[in-house]
Amino acid sequence: MEEKIILVDENDNKIGTEEKIKAHRNGGKLHRAISVLVFNPKEEMLLQRRAKIKYHCPGLWSNTCCSHPRPGEKTIDAAHRRLKEEMGFDCHLKKVFDFIYKVDFDNGLFEWEFDHFFIGEFGGQPNPDPKEVEEYKWVSRKELKRDIKKNPQDYTYWFKLALKKFEK
Repeated sequence: MEEKIILVDENDNKIGTEEKIKAHRNGGKLHRAISVLVFNPKEEMLLQRRAKIKYHCPGLWSNTCCSHPRPGEKTIDAAHRRLKEEMGFDCHLKKVFDFIYKVDFDNGLFEWEFDHFFIGEFGGQPNPDPKEVEEYKWVSRKELKRDIKKNPQDYTYWFKLALKKFEK
């Protein structure tokens, strides 16, 4: 089944839908996205290493989960859905900001997203889907900043951008 995503303008107004992979080709089309970053009670962040079968950025470390709302789906509902699908749990989420970014990947695909960024707290044990997540780890902000500085190529483009915005 072909997965559709929501095309938007720079104010996040819906302007149509497009098949997901088509929206990521030929320079990309601006579309709605969600990103989730979950903290544990020790204030460590839950990161995932994207599965090697992902269509872009396979094997890179990123935020807890991210995806695209489906047509007719609210961003908060998409965030909860993907948190359950990717990491095997759900928790209370709070939207903290939006941002737009565009990046082209080595495989000819583009990401041009109006990203809705959510945070949450969870103290349990994740149960990730191996088709989505290669591995996960809880990491302190200090440790993460140090590793991103040392190994920026190991992290997704959008996660590094979102982290800078989140720190402000």
